[in-house]
Amino acid sequence: MTTTTTVPTPRSPYARRRTTRGNYELYSWVFMRASGVVLIALIFGHLFVNLMVGEGVHAIDFAFVAGKWASPFWQVWDLLMLWLAMIHGTNGVRTIINDYAQKDVTRGVLKGLLYLAFTITVVLGTLVIFTFDPCPPDAPAELLASFCTA
Repeated sequence: MTTTTTVPTPRSPYARRRTTRGNYELYSWVFMRASGVVLIALIFGHLFVNLMVGEGVHAIDFAFVAGKWASPFWQVWDLLMLWLAMIHGTNGVRTIINDYAQKDVTRGVLKGLLYLAFTITVVLGTLVIFTFDPCPPDAPAELLASFCTA
């Protein structure tokens, strides 16, 4: 007569529950790959224009940014770069939180803080891009002479 002993299953402090329906994680994974490719083009274009064209890094100042953001093309370029980078990074950190936070409360708090930081950064960044005034009333005269018409 043989006795069968079973090995107890290892204890797992966190068992992931399926909380979403559909293919959200699949779409998230595909978005990360696609946005990464687009971000590479946007970032290298941004770096090339800012650092290689003209006088290079020495030309970057208030006047450079004012001249660049006077064009809707560069406003949209920088806005797209901001939004894609923030969504891409937030999605990556969300995945890390899901993988490593063991308690539901901890996961909820961390994701809440992440989404709050995302929202504040995107809203402020968008406002700066579209409300940037190259002719502030208290600007130095040499700046006003180069950009602003009285």
